[in-house]
Parts: sequence; C-alpha cells; structure tokens
Amino acid sequence: MSTSTPTPPALPLLNRELSWLTFNYRVLQEAQNPNVPLLERLKFLAIFSSNLDEYFKVRVATLRRLVKLKKKTRAKLGEDPADLLQTVLQEVGRQQQAFGDTFRQQILPGLQQEHIHLISDHDLSPTQRDWVQMYFHEHVRDLLSPVFLDDNLHHLFLRDQSVYLTFFLTHLTNKKQADEERVLVMELPTKRHGGRFVRLPDEGKEHYVMFLDDVIRVGAHELFPDYERVQVQAIKLSRDAELDIQEEVSSNLLTKIKSSLQKRETGFPARLLYDPAMPKEVLRAVMQKTGIGQDELVEGSRYHNFRDFFGFPDFELTHLQYEPQPPLPHPTLPARPGTMLAAIARQDHLLHLPYQSFSYVVNLLREAAADPLVNSISITLYRVAGSKSEVVKSLLKALKKGKQVTVVVELKARFDEESNIFWADKLQKAGADVIMGMPELKVHTKLLMITRTENEQNRQYAYLSTGNFNEATSRIYADHGLFTADPRLTQEVAALFRYFHDRQPPTNLEHILAAPFDLRTRLDALVDAEIERAQNGQEAYIILKLNALQDEDMIKRLYQASQAGVRVELLIRGISCLIPDAAGLGDNISQQGIVDRYLEHARVYVFGNGGEELVYVASADWMARNLSRRVEVAFPILDDKLRAEVRLLLDFQRQDNLKSRDYHNNFIQAEEGAAPMQAQLATYEYLKNLTQKKGRK
Repeated sequence: MSTSTPTPPALPLLNRELSWLTFNYRVLQEAQNPNVPLLERLKFLAIFSSNLDEYFKVRVATLRRLVKLKKKTRAKLGEDPADLLQTVLQEVGRQQQAFGDTFRQQILPGLQQEHIHLISDHDLSPTQRDWVQMYFHEHVRDLLSPVFLDDNLHHLFLRDQSVYLTFFLTHLTNKKQADEERVLVMELPTKRHGGRFVRLPDEGKEHYVMFLDDVIRVGAHELFPDYERVQVQAIKLSRDAELDIQEEVSSNLLTKIKSSLQKRETGFPARLLYDPAMPKEVLRAVMQKTGIGQDELVEGSRYHNFRDFFGFPDFELTHLQYEPQPPLPHPTLPARPGTMLAAIARQDHLLHLPYQSFSYVVNLLREAAADPLVNSISITLYRVAGSKSEVVKSLLKALKKGKQVTVVVELKARFDEESNIFWADKLQKAGADVIMGMPELKVHTKLLMITRTENEQNRQYAYLSTGNFNEATSRIYADHGLFTADPRLTQEVAALFRYFHDRQPPTNLEHILAAPFDLRTRLDALVDAEIERAQNGQEAYIILKLNALQDEDMIKRLYQASQAGVRVELLIRGISCLIPDAAGLGDNISQQGIVDRYLEHARVYVFGNGGEELVYVASADWMARNLSRRVEVAFPILDDKLRAEVRLLLDFQRQDNLKSRDYHNNFIQAEEGAAPMQAQLATYEYLKNLTQKKGRK
C-alpha cells in the first residue's frame, strides 16, 4: 500500500501587484491629508499619477503578455493572470475614482480658498478670454501640428506618455459646401511651450491659471474657422516598457540596449486613457488608425498626465509649501574643499541624505581627481543626474589628470538606459575602463573606491551607499552613505571591483554581505541565530527597514522566526507580500511604513545578536531579484557611535505616529500620553542639533 507525502500548506502571501497598489494608495492618502501643505498635496497627486503610469507600462503590460500565453503555460504560473489582471484593473479604477474625488472635492476648493483659481475655457470672463485668445495667437498657435485621420493616413503613431488632443469638426460655416465631419489629432506641445500651465494676469489678490489644453480649446476656432463646432478632447497612450533582452554581457550588448529603447517607443500599447466626453466617432477613428483594441481602453477624464502638476505655479505662496529644509552641514566632514580624504583617514563618517548635502560626495571625487597621490578611482553607476552629472564630470577630470578610472555602468537600469548609454560612451572615449554590466545580473550596488599612494603604500578609501550617485534624487530620496578608510571594509570593496573585472566571485568577504554570492545564505544564518536564541528563552528580534519584501524564501524564514518567538518589526515603504496577521504565523510580526516629504529609500537590517546588535545598511530589498539576480551589498556599521546613530534614526521611524501606516493602510495611532512623532522632521532636527553642538553652521 503506497502512501503519499501530504502537500505542505500554501505560504500566506499577498500578491505583489495588489501590494504595490496598496503602496500607491498611501501616496494618495498624503494628497488627501489636510495637514500636508496644499501645493504639496498637489505634488502627491502628481506622484500617484506618475507611479501609476509606470505601473501600467511595466507591470500591467507584463500581465497582458502572460494572459496571451498558452493555457498549459499559464497553468504553471500558479495564479491565473487573467483573473489577476481583472482584479488589478478593478482596484486601479477604484483608486482613480478616489483620485478624481480628491482633486475635485478637496484640492480645487482648497486652492480657491487661497485665491488660486484653476479655470477652464468655460470659466473665462470676456477680458480673460481676450487675453487667452491673444496668448494663443502669439505663443501657442505656431507650436501646433494637427494630423487628419482620413483615408490618406494609413497608421497613426502615438508617442508613449504624451498627451494628444483630438479635434472633432462639424457644421461647416459655408452652407454651400457639403457638410462633412473631420477628425484630427495633435500632440500637446507641453515641452516646447515650457510647461503644462498658463498663468493669467492676477486680479487683485486673485490668481488665475489654466491648462495649456484649455488655451488651445479657446483658440480652436482660430485654427479651424470653416467649422461652427470644434470639440476638443484628450487621450494618452502608455506603452509596454519592458526591455525584451537577455541580461548578458557581450560585445553587442550596447547595440541590443539601444535597439530595445527604440522598440520601447513602438512597444505594445498597455493603456489608452480617453476623455469620456469624447464622441464615439472620434474614439472609433483613433482605434482604427492606431490598432488599439478594446482591452487597452481605460476611461479617464478631461485632463491626463497629472504628473505635470510638478510644474504647477506656486504663486510665491510659501505657506502652501513645506517649510524649507536646506541641506545641513555635516558635523564631522570638512566644509573646506581638498580635505575630505584626510578626514576619512581619521574616522568613518555617515552621510544622511537629503538632510545633509550630497556635495560631500562630489567634493571627494573632485579632490581625488586633482590629488597627485591618487592613482585610481572605481565607481558603480546605476542612475546619474542626466547631462548635468557633477559625479561624471569629476570622473572625466580625473581622466584628464591621468588617473586610472574604472566605471561599472548598469545599462539595464529601467528608464535610465539612455542617460547611462550617453555617459558610458563619453567616459569610454575619454579613456575610462567602462564595464557595461555583468552576465545575467544587474549591478545595483552603490560603491566608490579611491586608491592613494601614502608612504609608498597604497591606501584605499571607500564610499558605500544605499542611494545612487545622483545629485537630483539626493535632494528627495532618504538614504545613508558611509565614508570609510577601514581596511576591513575597503579590502572587501576592492574584492568586489576585482570581480567586475575578472568575473570570479569573491570568496573572502567577512564583513560585507554581497548578492548574489552570500547575502541570502548569511541572512538565513542571522535569522537562524535569532530563532535559536528565542528557543533558548533569550531576547531575540529582527528589525528590517526595506522598500520591498517579496522573496518567498525570506518571507518563510520570517514566519518561522515569528513562530519561534522572535520579535519581527518590519518598516516597509512599498511592496510587502508578507501577511503579518496570518493566523499562527505572524503573531510576533508587526509592519508599518512611512510615506512623507522624502522618499524612504535606505534599507537597514538589525539583528539582536544577544545584546550586541548587528546593524547593516544595504542597497538590497528582500526581493528575489535583489538577492539572486543583482549585485548588491549590505555593509555593517562597525563604528559604535555611528551604529548608535543609525539605530536612533531607525527608532524615530519605529515611533512615527503621524506619517506611518500599518499593513492595512491605517495610520499608526499614538499611544495615550505619547508625544507626536514625525520621523523625517525628527531626523532633520536631530542632525541640525548635532551640527550645532559641533559648532558647524
């Protein structure tokens, strides 16, 4: 008689797509929060909209590809992509409804109370209409290039993420001519105009502003004087943004990337947003000329691309914006250029962005470029600040000074491929040793190493960070960076850069945890150690601050730790597939996450370690891709004072009762008698006081 092994119960997991939508709703909550300054709430609407655009371009587009797979292949996925796609679209529809309600019922009335009027073409006074008509004639008309959708046009190509206006022309003014209907399409010239909004003359203390779309609506009859009626609506297309390339390093990888970028512009449509007031004749013509099907249609509103609200005028009304938080001087790093290396030689320094200035990183690179004793600089570049990158300019200066410069450029950094290709070309032509990624891996770690000859010996200096070498994002992403000359770390950073050259996995890493080599196994061991302590009746805990928790094996380990009595605290900004209230599994797991002024981007791992805490700062989330398919680094904070500083800032996050939400998106409530705690504000004030105590201004 044969017996079968019982099937283990399924691991309780929240679907990744639904978890992401839960995160984006937290962004919308900030737009709904009356305690957030009004113009900042408008920016959160822009962030929500921009996030959703990317989600459709990548995740929804991927689901649609899965739906088209053969039935047997889909069955292997474990979850029907068609059912999931339907659930996702329903949730997106619910959130978009909430988005519209927030804008119309909260933001617009709030702006009016502050004497700011976002008006349409229907709201203009005769004087304003004359002004707008003149503005259209002088500043807009020459930017327009309408295309007729008629028999002469075989195919209409819509650019990804651009707003287009459709024109429906009816009722000829000359009745002697045969009455006919015409449909035209025109890209909204936002960039050439210099922005999406047109500010009208103030009237006393009242401020007026219009969408560029509505300015064109006012001038539409000037464009088409032969028609009595001109109806103008908006559409926007999002295309599939996944690059269909193998992640391999070969001589033609750059060519593959460039080719894939061109394909992205012509990728499959993922979503066509359209104005519900659009005449059926117009929508039918657009679908016919573009080849877009019914499945890609999503009913939108009169206006699209709310990310353009990043450029909404502020009318110099500072009380409607966050109070300024200028980057603080660092308490132990020198303000005077040319002395960074000496300061790092003396001690380790932690940089906390955006509270402190990224200029210290740029200053270090500039100093290294000019220092005659520096002989080499090695750096990994994942995302840089476009054509104005001071980081890359410093590397180019180092090359001119005869330094050996090694740059590991990740060509597959989604949506930054074009910028990275530009700099890879420029650095290579200037003489840099440019390494364009690794076989089947993304290089996501953020590392800088400088080698300097001192007393006839080479000494290494390193900067390890959770954030990119990007001046632009350093002002809005909350990250940690470590400057160190500690050989326990610099030698291991050097081993990683050797790996980029010789492709031989490093085997001598003792302090740094690195993916895809040993990060997963060593995290397993750290979790095992906490489980053993809990089973022996000792205090045991794990605190994780992550952007995302998705890896099923690591989630299983956290459930096991919880069952063993380990206290698990999760601070997760974005995706989390773990279900903390899973019966019997998550009894000792708590989860919360912060959405606030700055994007929480730093990852921190804390293990109780029997009272001698281990604190790691990392570039890696606990996702399958980060632990198995990327080069990532988690580095320990070895200096006692700096380790205590990271823990204090982490405690601010744990205690946040103003901007932190739980797993169900409910705001964390302050305990009775507890003072209000807003972690990001507390972090700024702490670092400000620290600077003042050191006598730095």
